[in-house]
Amino acid sequence: MEPVASTALISNDIVVLGLIAATLGAVFWTASLQHGFFRKFYSFVPALLLCYLIPGLYNTFGLIDGEASKLYNPVASRVLLPAALVLLTLSIDLKAILRLGPKLVLMYAAASLSVMAGAVLAFLLFRAVHPETVAGDTWTGMTTLAGSWIGGGANMLAMKEIFQVDATTFGQFAVVDVGVGYVWMAVLIFLAARAQAIDARSGADTRAIEELKLKLEAFRAEHGRIASLTDLMMIIGLAFGAVGLSHFVAAPVSAWFGAHVSWAKTVSLHEPFVWMVMLSTLIGLGLSFTRARTLEGAGASNIGQLLLYFLIATIGMQMDIFALLDRPWLFLLGIVWISIHIVLLWLMGRLLRVPFFYFAIGSQSNIGGPASAPVVASAFHPALAPVGALLGTLGYATGTGLSYLLGLILRALATG
Repeated sequence: MEPVASTALISNDIVVLGLIAATLGAVFWTASLQHGFFRKFYSFVPALLLCYLIPGLYNTFGLIDGEASKLYNPVASRVLLPAALVLLTLSIDLKAILRLGPKLVLMYAAASLSVMAGAVLAFLLFRAVHPETVAGDTWTGMTTLAGSWIGGGANMLAMKEIFQVDATTFGQFAVVDVGVGYVWMAVLIFLAARAQAIDARSGADTRAIEELKLKLEAFRAEHGRIASLTDLMMIIGLAFGAVGLSHFVAAPVSAWFGAHVSWAKTVSLHEPFVWMVMLSTLIGLGLSFTRARTLEGAGASNIGQLLLYFLIATIGMQMDIFALLDRPWLFLLGIVWISIHIVLLWLMGRLLRVPFFYFAIGSQSNIGGPASAPVVASAFHPALAPVGALLGTLGYATGTGLSYLLGLILRALATG
């Protein structure tokens, strides 16, 4: 990789990669210590959270420039993410996932609708208490943020084109997306370590999730072995072979849909990334019905998790903590918006008496999408990462339509 022109102290992506790898190694080494300060520290702060926040601090203080780096796109999001999805899906018990039941889908749908409700209520609230925040064409920027928070980056860009959002407004809401959305992701990762206590207090039925975890652990115990070089080569071969195949198929298929299917852009089927995520997940699911599934005993999902940790570190590299101070009222709008989403989704979760995992992954599969939903899911258990991938991908199909509807509502409120 060529060095990227940047004002950051470290602008060479190879050096940045080394820094990120060393940081992840230091986090995991200190987390493995069973005595002293670090044992107490990691009882409160999950290691995964640090893998996300420390690169964010590097970016904030100008050590690196996450926006200029190519480590997230294309390396982590286009190569490591699909490889991780293949390896984490390789040993999945599809029947056990299906037994998680319709309540999981209901929580996903409730998350989408609560994002829409949050936008409308936040707009009305700020129009009453601080009209300058939502004055002019601010509503158009809100539609792009809704596209991201219901679907993903492709849906966000679709809203930019549909409602002709100017570059300044789009950029401001892109920063809100990162600042508010990624902080919420960090909160979910933190709370994942406390899910058992949360579920105990709420009386949620966690039997389906526990059954899925136990089945994976039993399968690992049955097929567990010290990985040979052949095992590792097979794991890497399947993972990155699937990545290559997914990209090979995704480009022409997405181009064909964009050119010949009138509704393709409505559900983002013209985006290669959507097909790449779907295909890599489907390849992993297909392999789970073959003897390749026994590679789990050699650590396939551990390698998948390793790739996810690099992904989460590169996501953290995009965060600029100081940017939260640039437009405080706009960020406050985002905070109120996502808070309404959280409250409404939490109430739905209490009504359905679902495990905290359902709440977390329902929210993150909307707010974060397929790039980060598997990360949050894996914070609960590696066996749950494919659930995040599947729901996150679903957001691409629903995000454009729902955010377009929200845009029409916001436009009516702004001009009415």
